[in-house]
Amino acid sequence: MTLQHKGINIHYTDEGQGTAIVFLHGFLENSTMWNAFKPALTKKHRVICIDLLGHGKTDCLGYVHSMQEMADAVKAVLKHLRLRKYYMIGHSMGGYVALAFAENFADALKGLCLMNSTYEADDDERKALRIRANKMVQTNFENIVRMSFANLFSETSRKKYKAEIDEALQEALKTSAQGYVACQEGMLLREDKKELFHALTCKKLLIIGEKDTILNSEKLINETNNTDIKTRILSEGHMSHIENKEEFLQEILHFIE
Repeated sequence: MTLQHKGINIHYTDEGQGTAIVFLHGFLENSTMWNAFKPALTKKHRVICIDLLGHGKTDCLGYVHSMQEMADAVKAVLKHLRLRKYYMIGHSMGGYVALAFAENFADALKGLCLMNSTYEADDDERKALRIRANKMVQTNFENIVRMSFANLFSETSRKKYKAEIDEALQEALKTSAQGYVACQEGMLLREDKKELFHALTCKKLLIIGEKDTILNSEKLINETNNTDIKTRILSEGHMSHIENKEEFLQEILHFIE
């Protein structure tokens, strides 16, 4: 399905009935990443999956996609669907978008799950990596995407989940260079949302990959000890939907039920 928003097309899917769950994919992903979970989830729930700006079948909106602009596009879809309350699950960049959403629309959230994601802003090293990648991607897009993707997995996972990773990589390569750069710029600009996340009164869940090389997992765990934020540590890395598929599904079902 497609919605017109600020002169561009926003693509989304809407399946099932019951409590609504909104899924937001990560950088170089799209809404198809959730397909494997739909049969189990749509038995009792309404599942909405949205292609974020510059990803999947959703168009770009300029050359910088701030997390707030992406959150506004998500809100436009949910308003169009006349949804008032829902759970939101965001993977990696999708978690950053979910936090930007929560800043303005917290009352709509029954629960917020940051999956392999963080409320922290980029540190200087991460910002420098994004800037360098954006320069390189203009002349060497495919190689940069392949390298970015490979770095998300351990050597063991690259062998064990080769078919799933190859399929996800083909989806990643469909992202336009403009979409790549605009989202990197948006992530680079985002602010720390620790206080916001801790202050939210809805249910909160952090899903953390024990071997995740992208996030400072230990710091997140320490900061959420003795709070109302539930933390679930899965055995593998940054891509729990591939590397810990069954455990991830069980955690989501438990979270929303």
